[in-house]
Amino acid sequence: MLDLLIPDWPAPPWIKAATTTRQGGFSAPPFDSLNLSQTVGDNSDCVLKNQALLKKSLGFTQDPLWLKQVHGTRVISANHTADRTADAIYTNEPQSGCAVLTADCLPLLVCSKTQRCVAAIHSGWRGLAAGVIENSIKALACPAEDLLVWLGPAIGPQAFVVGEEVFSQFVKKSPEFKVAFEEIGNKQWLANLYQLARQHLNKLGIEAIYGGQHCTYTNKAQFFSFRRDKTTGRLASLIWIQ
Repeated sequence: MLDLLIPDWPAPPWIKAATTTRQGGFSAPPFDSLNLSQTVGDNSDCVLKNQALLKKSLGFTQDPLWLKQVHGTRVISANHTADRTADAIYTNEPQSGCAVLTADCLPLLVCSKTQRCVAAIHSGWRGLAAGVIENSIKALACPAEDLLVWLGPAIGPQAFVVGEEVFSQFVKKSPEFKVAFEEIGNKQWLANLYQLARQHLNKLGIEAIYGGQHCTYTNKAQFFSFRRDKTTGRLASLIWIQ
């Protein structure tokens, strides 16, 4: 069995979700060992074996639709296979896995308390500032008060150093975002991706937010981190309707 993180949230019983760790796969260093991305320089056969292991472990009858993520705001349906360039994916169909890949960026898993609809969102600071969360929630077309959100493993607020361009983009949108930044001098800040995501979700009327306690950068044994290692693998965060 794979070492998986299972969201601790009050999702209905027909909702299943998980985030992989870096342990339990076939890839060699520096992608050791459960790298799930074909675009980071890993051996393709190893990635395919990792993806097959994940599929079997989760009991999927078909592969998740792996996205071509570009730090943008495009959202697609899980049955949309023509152009996979997107940073969020949603579905209301059972046994159709929604997945995003990360290695410091923030994965968000979303579900409804009452309806059969789910989404997975890849949100780095660029996508977050540009509106990927807003676009994803709009695509789900569920009442905000009916939604649950789980924040998966991302670079933590004590490790995410950003420059003035990042700070300015958020503060120009709203001065309220200042609370998610801690100035450390030399025109640099510590940015809290988790806090920024919560603020965006709150503005949409979503209050039921869970997770947000992991740091990919500081926990090398469990997580991949691009900022820490540059050449590294990717974690998968998945949600589906059983």
